[in-house]
Amino acid sequence: MNIPEDLRYTKTHEWARKEDDEIVCGITDYAQRELADIIAVNLVSPGTLVEKGEKFGTVEAVKAVEDLFTPMSGEVIDINSELASHPEIVNEDPYGKGWMIRIKVSNPSEWDELMDATTYREYVMKLLKG
Repeated sequence: MNIPEDLRYTKTHEWARKEDDEIVCGITDYAQRELADIIAVNLVSPGTLVEKGEKFGTVEAVKAVEDLFTPMSGEVIDINSELASHPEIVNEDPYGKGWMIRIKVSNPSEWDELMDATTYREYVMKLLKG
């Protein structure tokens, strides 16, 4: 399972990468594996104001539809529009081309509330053990 060290994570399996006063986020490798074949990604529009933990869209797979939750508060300034016609990119490259939204962060201190890679790895291992 791929859990990059430079990212932060949520208990709902979203990742965040800090880029100045913005973050880019998507779902983790663990999440895309659990969902299996992703067939649709629906995201909020740019300009939407979101609070940490608020829904920013859904991801639909053959076996489930799951809500997506924002790792940090702010304004959605960009979405990965390519996912509308090619949702499978999330399965192929969840941390790269499969990114979902970019947020201009309004509360930078929320970054410290996210899990680092070690903590997230331990969290996922507990889930896998049941």
